[in-house]
Amino acid sequence: MHDLKRTDAPLVLYVHGQGGSAREAEHYRPLFPGKDVLGLDYQADTPWDFIREVRPQVQRLTEERGPLTLIANSIGAYFSMGALSNQSVQRAFFISPVVDMERLITDMMGWARITEGQLKEAGRIHTDFGQTLDWYYLTYVRANPVQWDVPTEILYGDRDNLTTPATIAAFAQAHRAGLTTVSGGEHWFHTPEQMAFLDEWLREKQ
Repeated sequence: MHDLKRTDAPLVLYVHGQGGSAREAEHYRPLFPGKDVLGLDYQADTPWDFIREVRPQVQRLTEERGPLTLIANSIGAYFSMGALSNQSVQRAFFISPVVDMERLITDMMGWARITEGQLKEAGRIHTDFGQTLDWYYLTYVRANPVQWDVPTEILYGDRDNLTTPATIAAFAQAHRAGLTTVSGGEHWFHTPEQMAFLDEWLREKQ
């Protein structure tokens, strides 16, 4: 955990996405006054490794400090749903979440013009767009569908290149999550206007 404070303040845990950092949690501290905002520093890049690495840490943390609020970004949201669904998370805020990993993997296979048979035979295939497709990863995702019943708010840009509007809407409906869609928003919220919208969204939805 990054910058864990020994206080009795309510906990907010931030889980970054691919290529992110626990230090991103610093942005969220002013948005949760009176709460202890922690950044999760993890190395895992698969859902099963994330479970092994993170679940024991969060379990110890919630045993000591009580239930927490979760903020998760991109694949960090997907990993969190697999690892933390029964770990005293009382509320969640997802930013550009990956919610259907099977769909994302099969979409990437289509982009790379790779069939399931080819991926199964090769095991792993590196793509021209920087991602590695993995047959075991696909079979794991299919065998372990998301189970998530935490009250959740989602912020989504309608130009997200990883998750379609239909996919995010179906997830929100199935899990009774609040969904806020940003017109023209991309997967990565980074412009001053986008960040201002994100900040106001968090203040409003708390």
